[in-house]
Amino acid sequence: MNIRKHIPNAITCLSLASGCGAGVMALDGHLSGAAVWIIIAAVFDFADGFAARLLKAYSPMGKELDSLADMVSFGVAPGLVVFHLLREACSSLPSGNLNDYIPCLAFVIPVFSGLRLARFNIDERQTTSFIGLPVPAHALFWSSLACSLQPVIHWNEALFVVAVILSATLTSLLLVSEIPMFSLKVKSPAWKGNERRYILAGCTIAFVFLFGFLGIAGAIFLYVLLSALNKR
Repeated sequence: MNIRKHIPNAITCLSLASGCGAGVMALDGHLSGAAVWIIIAAVFDFADGFAARLLKAYSPMGKELDSLADMVSFGVAPGLVVFHLLREACSSLPSGNLNDYIPCLAFVIPVFSGLRLARFNIDERQTTSFIGLPVPAHALFWSSLACSLQPVIHWNEALFVVAVILSATLTSLLLVSEIPMFSLKVKSPAWKGNERRYILAGCTIAFVFLFGFLGIAGAIFLYVLLSALNKR
């Protein structure tokens, strides 16, 4: 039995399990814990691809498993994070039974994440870069942003709910947009050709140091901006 070829899939399973942990944390209202598990899932998601390339252990099963894990960790989990955020905000609204249904609008995130992943699997243009926002980046954006928004929910619940729903819809549309996004894979350590990657890495470290979880959301916003401004 060749153990080596199963290593990338084992790492993918760890990403999937981390996404499940994030979902449980989100439903319990521990949004910072959910964010940590989504970050861990993203690390495993990067590691499984790296391991597959290093060990030359590619397989059709690995590709499908990766998409299924991404759907849970970066589609369902952030959807549950936003669901809890909206449910907490709606608890103070005078909307009666409607308060039970408004949080379900958060599921625009897993729906568009599924569309994004399905399209990625059949889109031959996305071999060295991305078309549309990758689902891990979207999940990191919302999980980190939610941690920062949770303390200010009760400043103005109605405005908060509207802003979150509109923002979740707009960012979800980015998942299936035609905006070119650069890959974070570095083929060589040279500055030339990796300018945006190094700028993003440096700013991410600074943002996280200065703003904590909110810095991750800021880094994802910068990633989208750098991609949109790139001349192709």
